[in-house]
Amino acid sequence: MINMHEIDLSKYKIRTDLIVEHISNFKEYERHEELYKDIKIETITLDKDSAKLISKKEGIYKTIYFDDATDENNFNDLLHATTIVLKDLLKSIDIKNDDNPLIVGLGNRKATPDALGPLTVDSIKITRQIVELGLPLDPKYRVISSLVPGVMGTTGIETKEIIEGVIEKTKPDFLIVIDALAASSLERINKTIQITDTGIHPGSGLLNNRFEISKETLGIPVIAIGIPTVVDATTIVSNTINYIFRHFSYEKENINNNKLKLVPQFNRNYKNHDKTLNKKEKKEVMGLIGDLSEEEIKTLITEVLTPLGYNLLVTPKEIDFVIEKLSLLLSKALNKSLELN
Repeated sequence: MINMHEIDLSKYKIRTDLIVEHISNFKEYERHEELYKDIKIETITLDKDSAKLISKKEGIYKTIYFDDATDENNFNDLLHATTIVLKDLLKSIDIKNDDNPLIVGLGNRKATPDALGPLTVDSIKITRQIVELGLPLDPKYRVISSLVPGVMGTTGIETKEIIEGVIEKTKPDFLIVIDALAASSLERINKTIQITDTGIHPGSGLLNNRFEISKETLGIPVIAIGIPTVVDATTIVSNTINYIFRHFSYEKENINNNKLKLVPQFNRNYKNHDKTLNKKEKKEVMGLIGDLSEEEIKTLITEVLTPLGYNLLVTPKEIDFVIEKLSLLLSKALNKSLELN
């Protein structure tokens, strides 16, 4: 008989850029949570020891959770929350009023899920050209420049090398980098913003690491802003199995709820039902699969899909519209947070 518990988890890495998905099984870190209307803002601070424990960088990680950025009211609330988070982070890393940023939009403009960075930069208020022309600059604006370096597949040049060259010539005081991220949860796609002072490894969530862009490698503070826009097929399948368990738990708990019987099966929303089946019930529903832990299920699915080339990266069908809204959101938040009061 096959022993399903002898799967080697060390061969597989979490396909995610989000700190919240790296620390789910750890408790040795500082965490603070606050709410702005329906938007949750979570701050995680890793010291040297906790960062080493999960193989992440020491620093501040701020995560904003929201439901829908395409709704006008939600958009305005989210814009306010994101602006506050950016201002707080600028203050916490001691960015002064006379410090001027270079804003970099990472990613591939021709691939919609990866176009967040370039599209965000398109709507940034650039002011450096005014100063270069010797014209007076409104006192409320910093000297702001931007860069869209493209991807190595089209330029043949490492992104870090391009940024280094621009920094050398233009001498910005700090760097803001925007990039699309990967997640290991369906619930976070296009519904999470991560802002950190630790920099970024372009492509790390897709296990395709480029050179690190950070204060340590570039010599100036680096703020990284990202939104997850893709998940892999393993995530979709494993999340679906967990939803099946949650669905049966919800139905079991409400079996005598007469009001629920009037609601059609496809309209029963169990999203906020945080209970699941016990181990015996999981095995009854899914057989051997139900006897595995969540990580073992993910690893098994990866083992099944990867050799066939079917562990595809997937993005929502409405990604064109959503990316347009999210990039506009980030550009407006950056414009507001960089203004001098």
